[in-house]
Amino acid sequence: MQLLPGVRSVVVPTDRLEVHLVEYGPEDGVPVVMVHGNLSTGRFFEHLSPGAPEGYRIVAPDMRGFGDTESLPLDATRGLADWADDVAALLRALGIERPVHLLGWSTAGAAIVDFAIEHPVASLTFLDPVSPYGFGGVRADGTPCFPDWAGSGGGIVNPEVVRRIAEGDDTTESPFSIRSVMRTAYWLESHTEPREDLFVAEVLKTVTGADNYPGDATPSPNWPGTAPGTTGIINALSPKYCNWTRVVDLDPKPPVLWTHGAEDSVVSDTSMQDLGTLGELGYVPGWPGADVFGSQPMVSQIREVLGRYGAAGGRVRTEIVPGAGHSPHLEQQELWQSVFWEFVGAAERGATTTIG
Repeated sequence: MQLLPGVRSVVVPTDRLEVHLVEYGPEDGVPVVMVHGNLSTGRFFEHLSPGAPEGYRIVAPDMRGFGDTESLPLDATRGLADWADDVAALLRALGIERPVHLLGWSTAGAAIVDFAIEHPVASLTFLDPVSPYGFGGVRADGTPCFPDWAGSGGGIVNPEVVRRIAEGDDTTESPFSIRSVMRTAYWLESHTEPREDLFVAEVLKTVTGADNYPGDATPSPNWPGTAPGTTGIINALSPKYCNWTRVVDLDPKPPVLWTHGAEDSVVSDTSMQDLGTLGELGYVPGWPGADVFGSQPMVSQIREVLGRYGAAGGRVRTEIVPGAGHSPHLEQQELWQSVFWEFVGAAERGATTTIG
């Protein structure tokens, strides 16, 4: 699908890999970097560009393994640090030296914290981020349900989803085709997405297999029989490797915006992709019970960690977006944009009053 007016598609060689991105705005503008999540690309942010205030430069890269960026293996034992380092390499290649406003959607919520640990940022925006304790197999306090972190990692992904992506299935013939998954998980079923064809085509560029999506897996004697491997994006999200509670220790503390769809079924206290929830509902046999492997309270975990960030002196604005699932920037675009650009503008002005 053709790019929107004013949006540029660029391939940038860096010292780590060749990165494809879409960007908008003047090259000397205030940099706003938008990092997509799992099974998406930078073009999931393209529709926001025409509504951006003047003077901002939006940079939305495709992360390794997705879109048109060079495909390289992802070291899951580093959590999302490979993604963070790729963003840093891109900014060096673009000659962007000033602190950027950094947004991370879903998976990338962990990546932007990894970036901020190593580099100064002007602000952090979490858009329906993965829990600070990663995805799957942990209790409310972030401790694992089993010592080997069983119930998280590459082995928990339905292989039918992977197969249909690899085969380029753009239909709705199966509930496991990416178009069907989008309609039930990315946004609410009541939402009609005008750019759905583009998004399906973008996700079908995903590199499948052990190196990227979903990654490898390790057999486990614990339910459901699989534990994290060491490569690929879903292992990088395992709580064994993914933990962004370190955000509390940032010094100095950039202002933080957390926006979340009120009806998100992916990152939720009862996520429909969490095996604790699916086991309780009877979709995964052998569930050992809530006292052993209950639903991971993901939103509550985000709220608790960002609460600690605020108590430690950080400024946090929270916006729970009504009528939205996992993609409030798509489902409630006008509302979400007004909140986001108000926040970024205040951060850019160096606002010192408490937000939210």
